[in-house]
Amino acid sequence: MSDLLLEIGLEEVPAKFMPPALAELKQMAETQLNEQRISYDEVVTYGTPRRIALVVKNIADKQQDLEEEAKGPAVKAAYDAEGNPTKAAMGFARGQGVDVADLYQKEVNGGLYVFATKKAAGVPTSEVLPELLPQLVTGIHFPKPMRWGFTELRYARPIRWIVALHGDKVVPFSLEDITSGNVSRGHRYLGTDNLVIPCAEDYLAVMEKDFVIADQARRQAMILEQIQKLADDVEGTVQIDEDLLEEVLYLVEYPTALMGNFNPSYLMIPEELVITPMKEHQRYFPVLKGHHLLPKFVTVRNGGAEHLEIVQAGNEKVLEARLADAKFFYDEDLKINLADNVEKLKTIVFQEKLGTIYEKMQRVQKGTAVISDLLLLGEDVKERAMRAAFLAKADLVSNVVYEFPELQGIMGYKYAYAQGEHPLTSKAIAEHYMPKNADDEIPLTFEGLVCSMADKMDTIVGCFAAGIEPTGSQDPYALRRQAAGICSMILGRSVLVSLTALIEQAINNYPAEIVGDKDALCKRVYEFFEQRIRNVLNDKGYRYDVIEAVVTCGYDNLTETLLRAEALNKMQATDTFAKVLTAFTRANNLAKKAEGSEVNAEYLVEEVEKQLWNDVQFAETAIANQVQDRLYAEALTVISTLEESISAFFDGVMVMDENENIKNNRLALLVRVSALSNKIADLTKIVQA
Repeated sequence: MSDLLLEIGLEEVPAKFMPPALAELKQMAETQLNEQRISYDEVVTYGTPRRIALVVKNIADKQQDLEEEAKGPAVKAAYDAEGNPTKAAMGFARGQGVDVADLYQKEVNGGLYVFATKKAAGVPTSEVLPELLPQLVTGIHFPKPMRWGFTELRYARPIRWIVALHGDKVVPFSLEDITSGNVSRGHRYLGTDNLVIPCAEDYLAVMEKDFVIADQARRQAMILEQIQKLADDVEGTVQIDEDLLEEVLYLVEYPTALMGNFNPSYLMIPEELVITPMKEHQRYFPVLKGHHLLPKFVTVRNGGAEHLEIVQAGNEKVLEARLADAKFFYDEDLKINLADNVEKLKTIVFQEKLGTIYEKMQRVQKGTAVISDLLLLGEDVKERAMRAAFLAKADLVSNVVYEFPELQGIMGYKYAYAQGEHPLTSKAIAEHYMPKNADDEIPLTFEGLVCSMADKMDTIVGCFAAGIEPTGSQDPYALRRQAAGICSMILGRSVLVSLTALIEQAINNYPAEIVGDKDALCKRVYEFFEQRIRNVLNDKGYRYDVIEAVVTCGYDNLTETLLRAEALNKMQATDTFAKVLTAFTRANNLAKKAEGSEVNAEYLVEEVEKQLWNDVQFAETAIANQVQDRLYAEALTVISTLEESISAFFDGVMVMDENENIKNNRLALLVRVSALSNKIADLTKIVQA
């Protein structure tokens, strides 16, 4: 056995393309090798800006022999009355590559069927690879692939060479005008253009000698080690952003980290305004000492350690220009009162059917006031929140946000605070964008919380009214993420608020000609939230049937929905739950036959049904009080105490009695039993282990 190497040599590929491409290549290779019955030890993928590589460790020299049993038609369809094979049998045999006489019969689930044993001798791997490898190359999908020259092949970037080696033997194949071989290329500036790979096993070592660290895991370790050393030299720490690290990883083939400096005067402007140009525009890592930014940065060069001082000077010069622009824009923005920018929002369209950002601001301000009342916040909080809603989008017309869109909200906060707005109002301006994703924090202030809820619900309702609903992977206004954000905020702060009320207040802020049928719109948006709350509960580790049980009983109050799930989950873990579930399932199945729920004591004949009726009446009162106080665990405990009474009832009476009045009365009693848990969870949705 030997290794298999496939290297696709390319013009520099965008860094964000690499991780998914490598994952897809690995998955494809494993799938196809398994389908081809070719054994191996491990599939590894490597990636740099100029190459996508695959190494299969210890690939077998030959396919495994095939011997598998195939099930065919029923015997009665395979043979006629005289026992001669029919077209069905002959077709099956032909499809399996066997003689019809080799078919045999086996019984399956009481029926008799014909079977065939399909056999095929394995062929050498070297005969399979010339067809398999081109499929791996062309099977990788990229966003916005391109064509080049006169070729029809579409790829991330033009393919310049292909290395295909099985051990030390070239696997021959061609794609367009490119023929596979054993010649690669080293580092664009430090390496050679004709780098011979003697055999697949030597790939990493040969590449490294030519200044290419092909193994991205080793390359990342080198970057981190170098960064750490530079940080230690200045007694600081480097702020490692994982997304930035991944991007830098696929921008270099031979990494060398270096530290640069910038004018300390730039530390007088907001820290975010210094870090953003560093990270987003230059791919630099900020350097901190404690929680304070140092006038230094770390960058990673694609090359060796020669002439680093020249590289450093060049990077410093570029960053200096960026920071000078940032400071200029910031100083200019401070000359204008943030509130004066609000009028300019009339010139920015939010959505064609939904008006301008200014109109959205007005709706969000109204929504903020209503939600503040729904949450029973004080007038001072409400006023600050409404002020924040008024100013929330004002930084969109600032110079800084025009240049650095990533800083919207953050700059609004900075400007508002610098211009004397209340600290909580200022903070809420930044917080109204939170949470931006599933991992983001929720607003810390109630001012930011209600502002964020109002803004997100306004967008969701407006888009639904305009006919812009998420479909499949299409969600241009990130409505799913915004709905999930509302759920996270409600549950994160244990807010007791009606989801329907939140939706209705947003609907009321839109003109009737946009909304149309209010009830229908409210219903659509409400149902849209169902999957979001299911996702939240799933992320919290609840079983699918527990989620189904509580959501089926409603989710208007998300905090209560979570509390109900917690209570049911605890009850499910008890030793008695199985018996309780069995009893209630029996009751529910028969309750479906009932015509009403009125129980007449006159028709309670047996002692067990009288006892059950007494227990049910007590439970109804107790559960109603406990549900009102959100004591769901206690309510479920009361429900569980009825198990003995229910079981005794079924053991002691015939529900479907010949006397129609007695029968209907017993069915009505079971309806009352079944309904006990309806405000907590539908127990029939729980799957018994």
